[in-house]
Amino acid sequence: MNFSTPVELPSDLPRFTQADELLLMGSCFATNIGALLADARFRPDVNPFGVLYNPLSVSTALRELVTGRLYKEEDLFFFRECWHSPMHHGDFSSPFAEEVLQRINIRLQTAHERIHHLNCLMLTFGTAWVYEQKSTGHVVANCHKQPESVFTRRRLSVQEIVSDYTSLFSGLIARNPKLKVILTVSPIRHVRDGMHANQLSKATLLLAIDQLQTSFPGHVFYFPAYELLLDELRDYRFYADDMVHPSPLAVRYVWEKFVQTCLSEDALEIMQESENINKALSHKPFHPESDEYKRFLGQIVLKIDRLNKKYPYLDFKKEKDICHIRLKQ
Repeated sequence: MNFSTPVELPSDLPRFTQADELLLMGSCFATNIGALLADARFRPDVNPFGVLYNPLSVSTALRELVTGRLYKEEDLFFFRECWHSPMHHGDFSSPFAEEVLQRINIRLQTAHERIHHLNCLMLTFGTAWVYEQKSTGHVVANCHKQPESVFTRRRLSVQEIVSDYTSLFSGLIARNPKLKVILTVSPIRHVRDGMHANQLSKATLLLAIDQLQTSFPGHVFYFPAYELLLDELRDYRFYADDMVHPSPLAVRYVWEKFVQTCLSEDALEIMQESENINKALSHKPFHPESDEYKRFLGQIVLKIDRLNKKYPYLDFKKEKDICHIRLKQ
């Protein structure tokens, strides 16, 4: 008896190794997957603007990364005792404008240096609803709890998203023909919009992504994170206490599907070997000063050296330092 509805995973998704350059942007789901990729020895750049929810803010952020824009004080505004950027998450905010600018520009510069060398760009769209500043007509990435009267709220159209990303992807792929783009829709419901409005929003995103896949075959792909949670894990036990965000178990389940479809055999081997090394280092010996334990540590160092010889792009400095410190004790 089958108690779930299996979601068919795409067979044509690009596969990556830890040597590849990855940039993940968008909703909290991008943050979750980015953290798991980092644990798996990848070196992803994750949300250099902080969490972003709507497609237009994501595309604006990407264009700023491409041009290497640096922010100035006139790009900020002061509200409730703090300086904020309308393009950045509240994590960048501070009572001091200089501190905000330093945080923003350091992150922008780092991401700008990598943007033209990417192997994979993974974007997670959360909502098609946007807030436009009435004074400027610009879509903001974060309202920073300003009054709703400051904004006009509207839902993007499918064509608006497709037109914007057709221009963006054309430029990115022309500069970097090897670039692969994986698009996802966040499974997190935006309940404040209302359940029906949330469904219309998610449908808008899905339709836009479908058109972009058709327009950029071999470059733009879709990973069904949304369907995995809402269809295959159709049960509130897979949600956090707010009944909106996925639980850690659900995130891990979607991650396993991502690993199954997007990681190469080399990447899987590295993950397994890294896990074995971490387990060995977490072992607590009865006699840490014994020759037997020192031989054990020496074997870990040899295993790391063999992995580094095969995959020179891996960074095991932290683990080797731990071994050397324990060997001297």
